[in-house]
Amino acid sequence: MYRRLPDRARALVRFTFDGEALTAQEGDTVAAALLAAGQLATRHTPVSRAPRAPYCMMGVCFECLVVIDGAPNRQGCLTPVVEGMRVETQQGAAVFEDAE
Repeated sequence: MYRRLPDRARALVRFTFDGEALTAQEGDTVAAALLAAGQLATRHTPVSRAPRAPYCMMGVCFECLVVIDGAPNRQGCLTPVVEGMRVETQQGAAVFEDAE
C-alpha cells in the first residue's frame, strides 16, 4: 500500500513495534515508519476495540496514538523515530496514575 520513493534513501534506524524488530529511515516519523513497514493499526478504540490507523499524518486526527517507551497517547505522526525506540499498540484509552 505504501512505498518509499527510491531517491530518498537515508541512514537506517532500528526500533521495535509490539516486540517486532523494524527499521526506519532517519527522519521518519513513527507513523510513517510503521506504514512503510506494513503495520497499519496503531491503536484500538476504547469502546469497540476496533483497530485504527494513521490518517491525517499532521497531528489533527489522533488516530495514530501509540505507546512510546512506556508513555501512552503519543502521536506517531509527530514523533520522529530514534534508535532503540520501543513502540507499542495503544489498547483503548490511556490510564494515568493520580498525581496526588
